[in-house]
Amino acid sequence: MNKNEITGWLKAGEIDALFEEACRIKNENSGNKVFIRAIIEFSNKCARNCAYCGLNHDNKSLIRYTMLDEHVVKVTQKIKKAGVKTIVLQSGEDLNYSRKRICGLIEKIKKYHNKTAITLSLGERLVDDYKAFRSAGADRYLLKIETSNPRLYKKLHPGQELKQRIKALDTLRKTGYQVGTGNIVGLPGQTLGDLAEDILFFKKFQPDMISVGPFIPQKDTLLKNISPGRGDLALKVLALTRIVTKNAFLPATTAFLTITPKEKWFHIFTAGADVIMLDYTPEHYRQNYKIYDNKKTVTFQDAVDVIKDANKVMSLKRADSLRVGQA
Repeated sequence: MNKNEITGWLKAGEIDALFEEACRIKNENSGNKVFIRAIIEFSNKCARNCAYCGLNHDNKSLIRYTMLDEHVVKVTQKIKKAGVKTIVLQSGEDLNYSRKRICGLIEKIKKYHNKTAITLSLGERLVDDYKAFRSAGADRYLLKIETSNPRLYKKLHPGQELKQRIKALDTLRKTGYQVGTGNIVGLPGQTLGDLAEDILFFKKFQPDMISVGPFIPQKDTLLKNISPGRGDLALKVLALTRIVTKNAFLPATTAFLTITPKEKWFHIFTAGADVIMLDYTPEHYRQNYKIYDNKKTVTFQDAVDVIKDANKVMSLKRADSLRVGQA
């Protein structure tokens, strides 16, 4: 599929055939399953000033927090009790959270959950950090590009370059991680051509996981007055991503679930998604993890309901990348 074909589908009004093909490819690779992941947002401190994110360093109205390691480990016990075998540790990009401390946290979790996969989502770190985290037991790393347009990327991420982000993704892969990335649909200044290029980037890089979600404004950011991205366009991007990447894991992103009425959540699984993320961040911390406004909290029961509505089957398996293991 080339750029013109992708752009044509992004413009199209009739998309049933697109979704049918995405589901066919999804079922061919991972069957009728939806895999469950659990996320702990353990810190909202961040050194960056990304234009769309409420965790940006200059947001003085945000109450900052960092969970104690012991508290994080305690939450992982709840995740284990629920039977979920993938834990995502997410934070802002905070280099003051030392390599030694993160390695210690990973080792503590692995001590009690040695068969559980650990995914890190910590932003860009030093190469030696990536290596140390991997040696400590981390299995996967999520680092979203957000956009493949270098000019737009630079505008949204002051002091950062897209090529640096892509280099980090390459390094993560060489270090032995299962690598995830993704984009935001509906950013100001973003064109359908840009979205097509995002999809072509996914096709070329072939990540193990790809997060596609609509833009949602946050009141304490430079983009606070920008309208949210279109859910229908995000679904098209998701379906096209499924078609070009075949067997990457594609989550039903919390951003999509946030802007979509619950009775329509199942639509994302008709577009090729096969993962849903449960939020295990304790409530008194979660209310300050404000990457965008009105962020939805997805519970285990929410997952049960939407998977049933979509006529899918829940899987609590660890589900490693189909490129390196078996789901």
